[in-house]
Amino acid sequence: MSDLFSEQWIQELGMAWNNDNLVLEPLEKAEFTANISYGFIGEDNPRCLLTIVNGKAVNASLYDNHHLDWDLRADRKNWEKWLTGGFGLTKLGPAVATRALQFAAGDYRQMIRNPLLSRPFLRHFVLMTQLDTQF
Repeated sequence: MSDLFSEQWIQELGMAWNNDNLVLEPLEKAEFTANISYGFIGEDNPRCLLTIVNGKAVNASLYDNHHLDWDLRADRKNWEKWLTGGFGLTKLGPAVATRALQFAAGDYRQMIRNPLLSRPFLRHFVLMTQLDTQF
């Protein structure tokens, strides 16, 4: 079991990402490269960072002042709810609309309109639910 957003947790997410063709293949096709961070609303910095190059996770670490292309933030209660109860398309829209899920960096609207990005984005939340996370 690993603590949410710990180095072990993000490394487990990176391995799951690289082992899931529903995430990996469309992002490779889209030549998706980005620094994606995760953290809590109200904190100055995110907690952890996943670096993706051409769809593949090449670094998973604690955040250390990298440039961010995507920065996903929510409060601890919502992260726990989504990572234990699932987070699909029906929850994404309301979460963003109510600002329960905030994009401190990244263009949510552009991403959600592109199936090569939106499907893997939603799928990566499924991967998070499969991690043995301690909240």
